[in-house]
Amino acid sequence: MEVFQAHILAADRNFYEGPCVSLTIPTSDGEQGILAHHSDMIAAVLPGTLRYRTPDGPVRLAAVSSGLVKIEKNEVLVLVDSVERPEEIDAARARREADQAREAMLQKKSRQEYQLAQASLARAMNRLRVKAREIR
Repeated sequence: MEVFQAHILAADRNFYEGPCVSLTIPTSDGEQGILAHHSDMIAAVLPGTLRYRTPDGPVRLAAVSSGLVKIEKNEVLVLVDSVERPEEIDAARARREADQAREAMLQKKSRQEYQLAQASLARAMNRLRVKAREIR
């Protein structure tokens, strides 16, 4: 089983650094699956579910926000605004944030505020999806 070095970093913390067997990340071109010796690339990361597998364990999930992924010389660097494991997600808080974002979208004050509310809703819904997968 070949591995590559993964660096998954959020704005406020180092989420994971170490060997990785596979990594799947939501990008602007769809979900990108990454294995050892993947071709070099840079892509935008969209809010969604990141899945990664280390040599000694099962597939692990995380909710990621927007950012970028860079693959170069069998090393993967994921830089995102935020990344959370399912057990770190407060479902009640995420539901409140989704409700607040929906309300802000209905108020339609300005295009910028509407887009910010859309982004907030997408992040909250993604967090709830990842949390629901933890329970299964």
